[in-house]
Amino acid sequence: MLEVSGAKGGTATVARPGREPKYWALKQHLLDQLDSLPAGAPIPTERALAGEFHVSRTTVRQALADLTAEGRLHRVQGKGTFAAEPKVAQRLQLSSYTEDMRAQGLEPSSQLLEVDEVFAEGDLPKLLGIRTGAKVLLLRRLRLADGEPMALETTHLPLARFRGLRRHVIEGGSLYEALAERYGVEMEKAEETIETSLAGPEEAELLGADVGVPVLLLNRQTFGSDGKPVEFVRSIYRGDRYKFVTTLTRP
Repeated sequence: MLEVSGAKGGTATVARPGREPKYWALKQHLLDQLDSLPAGAPIPTERALAGEFHVSRTTVRQALADLTAEGRLHRVQGKGTFAAEPKVAQRLQLSSYTEDMRAQGLEPSSQLLEVDEVFAEGDLPKLLGIRTGAKVLLLRRLRLADGEPMALETTHLPLARFRGLRRHVIEGGSLYEALAERYGVEMEKAEETIETSLAGPEEAELLGADVGVPVLLLNRQTFGSDGKPVEFVRSIYRGDRYKFVTTLTRP
């Protein structure tokens, strides 16, 4: 039996087997409160929470850090901690970022961070079906939804197959529309892997998140209707703002 004492609400008693750390009981208590709070509602300061629940500020920090990493709280430097917006739930399917966001009722936009021509090395030749040393068009973009950073996306395409695509991307056109309309390429299937990782300093800065926040790392190899590889994309999504949904059927 664990107790979290609150100066305003008396004592919250939580029955759970075994011995649990104080921060965990406080976290569960805050989760119960968050269920009734609207997005953007302010959360009391660390000092206020420590005093109200008679725990150390270290205990409070650990509970808040967990809830922030899980996307339930949003911390703004110098302003405080707030109840977070619900996560964007994206269905796993072969569609563009623009299509995915509009399906959620969000306005998609992108910032082109880098466009370059590089030589295919390592796994890229196999992934793109080209020879080692062949030129690859590299696009690095920051993806946003309603102006909020959501993902970092690095796309690789075989340059010889898509001459002139670089100029179109620089002008801000849709990549998938250009591939379909200018090059006659229709996306048919993709192999995608999803892993977890932690945001490094550069990723955290671009995504507007804390260093070390959990992120979702996606690698996608996309094929056209002719069976040839079209692109290899490596994306880093904010784990505190994103979740993926799929429908499973028995094989």
